[in-house]
Amino acid sequence: MTILGEQIERTLLPGMSIPDELDELFAWIESNRLYIDGDAGRIGFLFPEDELQSGWTETERPGGTDIQFFAEGNVNLSNWFAHDRADALNRLCVFAKTGADGSMAAFWIDDAGKQCIVHIGSGSGSVLCCVLAETPIDFLRLIAIGYDEICWHEAFPYPPNSPDYDVGLYVYPNVRYQNWVQTRFGVSIPERATEIVKHPAEIGDTSSPDRFCRWIEQTTK
Repeated sequence: MTILGEQIERTLLPGMSIPDELDELFAWIESNRLYIDGDAGRIGFLFPEDELQSGWTETERPGGTDIQFFAEGNVNLSNWFAHDRADALNRLCVFAKTGADGSMAAFWIDDAGKQCIVHIGSGSGSVLCCVLAETPIDFLRLIAIGYDEICWHEAFPYPPNSPDYDVGLYVYPNVRYQNWVQTRFGVSIPERATEIVKHPAEIGDTSSPDRFCRWIEQTTK
């Protein structure tokens, strides 16, 4: 197992595991030296940070989806939930930062005992709260599509850089990562996120068909 994988594994709760496909992602990150090490542990990226920053202008940037992988677990989720009940916190493990606003991706154990990947919006920026991917392969495909960040579900019905959802920043795809996903797993990259994220729900949406959003509503009452 990779260093990044080992650090994330130590934060997992009972019943959770790191999917083989994500451990392969972490191995790809480490083999390409797409990480930094700090006091809090290793942080992994999908694109070289120096190239990302040097190529970033007011109107465009390279690198595809900007996402960071690290070992956080559930230690800070009591702030988000505004309570520290174990019945809620012990079913979530944060392993990625999905947006500059503080939004997160996490492993979640649903009511049937299935582990999937969910999105926890910061609430101060993104309010996306739903199942991001039922399978780890779909999560890898989702972050290969090329959105600036995957925390803004308003963009999900459109391809990246669509004139129908213009954020004023053209994001060039991360071709190296896209090629790795397609070649290693024999899958295609969707044109838009709604091919994977079936019910992009918002915090507080009590009528959403998304089971994670409904569970959040129950556990935050």
